Amino acid sequence: MHVPTIEDVKAAAKRIEGIAVRTPLVRNDALDAALGAKVFVKAENLQRGGAFKMRGATNAIAALDPDVRKRGVIAFSSGNHAIAVSTAAKLFGIEATIVMPSDAPRIKLETTRGNGATVVTYDRVNESREEIGARLSAEKGASLIKPFDDPFVIAGQGTAGLEVSQDIAPDVVFVPASGGGLATGVALALPKARIIAVEPAEHNDIAKTLAAGSIQRNAPGIRSICDGLLTEQMGEITHAIARERFEAAVGVSDDAVRRAMKFAFRHLKLVLEPSGAASLAAAFASTLDLKGATVVIIASGGNVDAETFAQALAVAD
Repeated sequence: MHVPTIEDVKAAAKRIEGIAVRTPLVRNDALDAALGAKVFVKAENLQRGGAFKMRGATNAIAALDPDVRKRGVIAFSSGNHAIAVSTAAKLFGIEATIVMPSDAPRIKLETTRGNGATVVTYDRVNESREEIGARLSAEKGASLIKPFDDPFVIAGQGTAGLEVSQDIAPDVVFVPASGGGLATGVALALPKARIIAVEPAEHNDIAKTLAAGSIQRNAPGIRSICDGLLTEQMGEITHAIARERFEAAVGVSDDAVRRAMKFAFRHLKLVLEPSGAASLAAAFASTLDLKGATVVIIASGGNVDAETFAQALAVAD
């Protein structure tokens, strides 16, 4: 098992330069006042493909041997990794087959198909996307690009943190986490920052994992508005980094996430999907003493259906 380092993140930054977008750090007086801190929102919803996943997918595909890469790629994803892999595959001129849950947001299914990928749907409660992905990879001879437990994917996601480090030195970083690829990549890139992983309140395997010291699994069938944060468990590689670098994992409710989406739209002029707003929701609810601190909130994506977004805007303040 290869556990990536900050040097891998730096190498990833060179591979994805000119493909992934350097996203802005957004400031807002109302947000600073609410948290009593200097707050910077890393707007990964403005990333190519609408989410941070473009970073890891591009790095992983770019790192493949050209003869291997031309045989195509397989991925499994609830949405944003699917969009990222299909986008990167299109840019490299190779075929992509994506395994997605049948209940994935329509915008994510449509965008993935629109990129030219073949989409294979599955029942996330009764079927294993890992098994389906492995079978398709073997049948097609294509490379499986995992959504998080892959050193190249983790290093690619970490470039978001590397960009932060080039502008500021954060004390605390709130970052959404499911399998943990983004959060652990950012942790590698920002070794002095306190990393707070954010997950749905009822889908809290990372908090349980940190407490137990071993990987814990969520029970099947748990639902959340944060469709991108419903992975059953962390991976071996992400856990190896998380147990050393995560200060805590905190849970957020669906209502808190909707309020954060509304705040981001009203005050930051950002459209965030629920998973992308989870870190903002966690910052608002944090019990940490943030007074005077430099805080980064990773807004991980903005691929949200109109209906879901409208519900968030209608929620009471």
